[in-house]
Amino acid sequence: MNPEPLIRLTRLFAKWLERLLAVAIVAGIIAYGLASAAELLSMDWRSSEAFYDLMYRVLLMVIGVELARTLLTHDLGAILELLAFVVARKTLKPDVDAFDIFLCALAFVALLAARYYFLRPVPDKTPEQSPP
Repeated sequence: MNPEPLIRLTRLFAKWLERLLAVAIVAGIIAYGLASAAELLSMDWRSSEAFYDLMYRVLLMVIGVELARTLLTHDLGAILELLAFVVARKTLKPDVDAFDIFLCALAFVALLAARYYFLRPVPDKTPEQSPP
């Protein structure tokens, strides 16, 4: 028995399921954005809590967009950007303590190192010709 057709069918099903989930995430982001806009307009903007709430909601929507992008592309760069926004959202909470900020800084360093080592372009390995 050849399992190749079953493997192909499973991959095709997974690809379309991921696309459907990405569309559902984007629809949820749009609905959340509209509801957030209505709520943010009714807030008292003289307090700093309104600004923190705005940043928190925007970063949550960006995380949703990055998650949908990750589902569609399966790109390591998209995954690292998604993680960077998650760490940024955690860092910008007003009630975060010093140890959490330290851990978030370490997480950013790890993400930058991963981006540098895994996503930098590979130099061309062809030997250079010496001039005559």
